[in-house]
Amino acid sequence: MDLNLLAALDALLSAGSVNGAAERMHLSAPAMSHTLARIRVALDDPILVRAGRKLVPTPRANAMRESVRRIVTEAKELMQPGSGVPLGQIDREFTVRAPEGMGIVYGTALLEAMREGMPLIRLRFVPESESDASALRDGRIDLDVGVLADRGPEIQTSLLYEQHIVGAVKAGHPLLGSRVTTKRFASQLHVAITQRGRVRESIDVLLEDVGAARRPVLTVPSAYGALLAAAQSTLVACVPEPLARTVMQTLELEIFKLPVAVPSEKVVQAWHPRDEVDPAHQRLRECVASVSKQVGFGPLSRRAPSSHRALIT
Repeated sequence: MDLNLLAALDALLSAGSVNGAAERMHLSAPAMSHTLARIRVALDDPILVRAGRKLVPTPRANAMRESVRRIVTEAKELMQPGSGVPLGQIDREFTVRAPEGMGIVYGTALLEAMREGMPLIRLRFVPESESDASALRDGRIDLDVGVLADRGPEIQTSLLYEQHIVGAVKAGHPLLGSRVTTKRFASQLHVAITQRGRVRESIDVLLEDVGAARRPVLTVPSAYGALLAAAQSTLVACVPEPLARTVMQTLELEIFKLPVAVPSEKVVQAWHPRDEVDPAHQRLRECVASVSKQVGFGPLSRRAPSSHRALIT
């Protein structure tokens, strides 16, 4: 089936002449005559017949006129760049895989930003998986956010921000009664985090390099879980600063600069190429990037709690 014949038929029926249709289709008159011949063969109908000095449509052509016009118009709209359902009418749920704390830090702000232009959308956050690197490829999630090391070669990414790791303890913890040295820090009981298959955290490697080691007595699957554990005990947690600052007052926690220089972590958003030019997905990525910048924090050394500023700078 040559669907180009539909566009030519629409031009012929609208113009009522071969020359007029040729101008509309940017063809020569002989080329349009050849196309009309093909249409006649395909439909087994003359379509346009001579009546004096002009051409008139056959009954079959008249019966097809509106249907042909509608199909050609819809096809043109479909093939326009960016065509599709307007953003304001999209009724869709986006699934975002991210650390548990992201829903706490960014969740409501992201939803509010998204619904400004897409009032019918919904967001669903799902937890990180230890070994599932194919979720984007398989279409089970729409966006992957976090410190991503294991991803497919075709996956697209963009940097959101670099986050610093800080220590967190419940208010009044004896660790903050004097200067937080490497030895005093390592001697405490710690809560560790395992995410995306990482059993050891970067701080453990750094402590071992200076002859110290943490003593994790509890391991949880998320930074937020580590903060809850620290708030309910004397355990020390090492967590991303944006999350710690967001919940420190609610959980009655104090945060402090770590005694070793832990490199900052690059937090990225990742998506599959099939969503690269989708307007709704582009809006999701833009909102994630915008909200991330609004909530981001700088190094703790510039924002240490006043009660312990001299101890941890």
